[in-house]
Amino acid sequence: MIGYILCNTYALRTFMFKKIEIWILYLVLILGIPVTIGFGSVVRHEILGGTKLGRISKTALFFAEIPENIKKIFFNKNANEVLDRSPLLDSFNGTPNASESYLLLSRYNGDLKEGIVELVDLTNFKVLHTWNPDINAFNELISKIDEFKYMDRDQNNSRQLLINPKLIRDGGLIINTKMLRKINACSNLIFQKNNDILHHSIETDIEGNIWVPSTIYPQILKVKVGNELNADGGYADDGIVKLSPDGEILFEKSVSQIFIENGLEYLLFSVGDSNFTLDPIHLNDIQPVNYNGEFWQKGDVFLSLRHQSMVILYRPLTNEIIWKGTGPFFHQHDVDILNGHKISIFNNNSKDFSVGDVVDGHNEVIIYDFNTNEYSSYLSDSLKNNEVRTITDGRSQILPNGDLFVEETNYGRTFYFNSDGSLRWMHVNRAKNGNVYNIGWSRILYKDEDVKSVNNFLKSKGKCND
Repeated sequence: MIGYILCNTYALRTFMFKKIEIWILYLVLILGIPVTIGFGSVVRHEILGGTKLGRISKTALFFAEIPENIKKIFFNKNANEVLDRSPLLDSFNGTPNASESYLLLSRYNGDLKEGIVELVDLTNFKVLHTWNPDINAFNELISKIDEFKYMDRDQNNSRQLLINPKLIRDGGLIINTKMLRKINACSNLIFQKNNDILHHSIETDIEGNIWVPSTIYPQILKVKVGNELNADGGYADDGIVKLSPDGEILFEKSVSQIFIENGLEYLLFSVGDSNFTLDPIHLNDIQPVNYNGEFWQKGDVFLSLRHQSMVILYRPLTNEIIWKGTGPFFHQHDVDILNGHKISIFNNNSKDFSVGDVVDGHNEVIIYDFNTNEYSSYLSDSLKNNEVRTITDGRSQILPNGDLFVEETNYGRTFYFNSDGSLRWMHVNRAKNGNVYNIGWSRILYKDEDVKSVNNFLKSKGKCND
């Protein structure tokens, strides 16, 4: 009996590992290459919004996403979970601020499984108010005809972050959810703008007008970029938008047009592969100038162009690029005006290596001095020692006393450094289940006018969800 088993086992192994004819292997490889390319083309057609292939491309995308969905089920059960960089910490840790200041903390609440904004008193870390709007209900008010332009899998209560919240003078809160929305103290909708995709930063000028990046669709320049896999032959035509406090569009301009009309067309489509040329600009921050100075005028705007690793000073009044800076920063975000001759830039320091987009070392806060035409790094050792290295997103703010506020967006951490570089406090967006979740471009409020707006809001907000 034992001999019979051994004999059959040997026969089975011989059958299983029998040498395959080499021509069969070559045939499989030859046939597999065009099949793989074709499958990839069909998937990309669906991702880019193509409709010609109908359910064929949808089915292909379903199969292509199976590995990622399995990964999410077993390893990352929520798309807003992030890598835990501070496993022993949660919430606020450290010493509160001595002077009156507040934080508009935009975060994904892992307990509620929704994006919220909290108004935090930084002198004691107490939450004074919470906004938790019903994004699903807001979506129902949008025309089904336009839905394809604005809706994706992130546009719902369970996945949507409320990006870069801005508390404005009338007590309303402006949030970015790939469209601009204004809500009141009770998180009820005041208005939402869905004429184009509005994204990234929200800033207001001295007159209370709102500045926000947009992606203009259909793009203003009727050019073909990328390759035949690009469904409509277009690209991400980023623009700058100025709105009144009531949401009326006062000004809109394509950054591509700005480049072309200022002799910089060569920057748009001259280099990079098809992915780069589909998004050659990637405007992520608009910083309005509120006063006249030696190097700028009231009404100018600083623009951060991530995919150009460039910051420009643009004058809408005359359609001129007054200054453009490319320096020791890569894929940067968040430009701030420090004084009459200095600006700060949050340098992601991320570069496209063979393994993908990674931070080369750590994030930095770069200061540019228009007087000396020199760049310098601010409290670099503090960011290095705390391993601050968000690949995308990220924000910083140098306060008048030299303290530094930093958001490490990708890893759910917020930092406040004293002017001497020591860490004063850190916040980790951890839920009760122990996981850390995304944060969404929070904003520190410390200026006199901001503190006044907060106090007025707290006095007049009434009772809602506190």
